Amino acid sequence: MEVSSDHVGAFTKIIETEVSARLSMNYAASIGDNNPLYFDDTRPGGIVATPLLSVALTWPFSGNFLQTWVAESFPHPFPYHIMERQVHFSETLIWHTMMHPGDRLVMQGHMAAILPHRAGTQLVVRYDAKRPDGQPVFTEYIGALLRRVKCTDAGTGSENLPKIPQPPRDAAPLWESAIPIDPLAAHVYDGCTNMHFPIHTSVAFARSVGLQGIILQGTATLSFAARELVNREAGGDPSRLHELSCQFTGMVTPGTTITVRLLHREPQGDGEDLFFDVITPNGKRAISGGHARLRPSLL
Repeated sequence: MEVSSDHVGAFTKIIETEVSARLSMNYAASIGDNNPLYFDDTRPGGIVATPLLSVALTWPFSGNFLQTWVAESFPHPFPYHIMERQVHFSETLIWHTMMHPGDRLVMQGHMAAILPHRAGTQLVVRYDAKRPDGQPVFTEYIGALLRRVKCTDAGTGSENLPKIPQPPRDAAPLWESAIPIDPLAAHVYDGCTNMHFPIHTSVAFARSVGLQGIILQGTATLSFAARELVNREAGGDPSRLHELSCQFTGMVTPGTTITVRLLHREPQGDGEDLFFDVITPNGKRAISGGHARLRPSLL
């Protein structure tokens, strides 16, 4: 199987949606984040949406990949069958403002980069969410690794991707937080977020693709990490989370315990860069290269 990078620039249909209180509360509940900002609708101004809700809002694109891309935007037919070989490889989120229940969003995706990788091809899609008046709300870069799919050229689009800071190589953990993952965590996350893929809920399907059983969603693992970073480093203020990125480098099995580690802090203008990873019980990294940027509060 192979793909060329001349598909960079193709775009999706436009999807309009509304940020609902129910979905926002459910998302926070699915990762055990009881921050009152997500639940106490008696507070002045009401509740705010958890930042990681963004991944659930853009899921209709990823969950309906074949139906959401505009065929005419490709220079020639896209080989959709190669998407059967994809694994979620990387995630970058940039929040331009806070989301609140009732907000209307207009979202569209673009093929940002297609690049050769030692294990196949890296494909990155950028999603932009804006308010109807054009105000940016969030930007998401989803990276997929197409295993054993050859990129037929040198690749295009690396200049379109955000540059992720790296911590010092000798960084030692500043703190660690052990998080037990309930045996039903993947099912709860699936149901609360409407992000359904059977590798996370069907033992039969997981075994059919060579796994021993179901695995936790990568975005759930990232959300647990973000919960700890916001509560420990941002005083529980989610509006301070400006950027979040990582690579997914290992699998998390429900019923085990993961460890979120803060590796390094570094001042960045009027904010701060945080570097983190997530470790599984066997010592492997489920999340590598984790980076979060904090900004002054928007609340």
